[in-house]
Amino acid sequence: MQMTKKDIQLAIRPDVGGEFFQWFNFRLSGQIGEQYVLNILNAGEASYLEGWENYQAVASYDRQHWFRLPTSYKDGKLTIMVELECETIQIAYFAPYSYERHQDLLAAVQVHPLVTLEHLGETLDKRDLTLVKIGDGAAHKRNIWITVRQHPGETMAEWLIEGLLYSLLDSDNATGKQLLDKANFYIVPNMNPDGSVRGHLRTNAVGTNLNREWQSPSLDKSPEVFHVINKMEATGVDLFYDVHGDEALPYVFLAGSQGTPSYSDRLAGLRDKFSDVLKLASADFQSEIGYEIDAPGAANMTVATNWVAERFDCLANTLEMPFKDNDNLPMKRWVGRQSVLSN
Repeated sequence: MQMTKKDIQLAIRPDVGGEFFQWFNFRLSGQIGEQYVLNILNAGEASYLEGWENYQAVASYDRQHWFRLPTSYKDGKLTIMVELECETIQIAYFAPYSYERHQDLLAAVQVHPLVTLEHLGETLDKRDLTLVKIGDGAAHKRNIWITVRQHPGETMAEWLIEGLLYSLLDSDNATGKQLLDKANFYIVPNMNPDGSVRGHLRTNAVGTNLNREWQSPSLDKSPEVFHVINKMEATGVDLFYDVHGDEALPYVFLAGSQGTPSYSDRLAGLRDKFSDVLKLASADFQSEIGYEIDAPGAANMTVATNWVAERFDCLANTLEMPFKDNDNLPMKRWVGRQSVLSN
């Protein structure tokens, strides 16, 4: 079949192991003023078909500012339309957070006097798994752990952590200063650098879903989780925050540890307070729509939030953010090239 600019045929490459795929990131070159129609032919076989409903792909001319493109899904095919304003455009499932930017972030924050970078271990592709420690390590302070991008395609998670790190380290940020007076932060900005570089949606170099490894991690399948747990055991955990993205739900929400065996009234009260404060702090966050709550004792204990909550008897939450536009505060469905994608 001959392809034209009105029918450019594409396919998404699966993660290693073939179980998951949805993430894409590619470049289109063409003529300014021409309209191109891109058809992803295997979208109907993707991991989360509900993720295509009301979804709009993102694009950038300068790889800094991202905007939405007209996108539709029908009969197993995802169609993206673009009229070029420059010769080349980058198109992705969500705004990418590159490994180079990840390394730039680590280099930028390490010059702060309260920051120490710790090498926790190597990934299967021999990349560094890096922990960002913020604080003076005082024993009387709470230890807050935050993990990001267990699922590498959920790039909005590392965008969030970049903003969080710069806010915490901003000497003019009163909230950040107050937090550092009370807590030491242990932040893993990218739990899955191998999957990130390989362009995976959910898995590491050997096709392991890290957020199903917390009960029994291993060096041959999930060294990333293995090394993080070892460090957690050394520091203790008073609050855990695992940052993710959700393909289907167009909202920002929390998933807690209500189904763990030792869940208590104390933890329930802490979770309610945390949710209420987060709603005050962020207009993007809401608590009405989210995942179905696990029945008592029915939690999947291989998931990070559940395992950490049970092991350390602490408040633990998964923060989910959408790949789609946030329905509570929607942007225009598609806009000009200078508009910034909000995440």
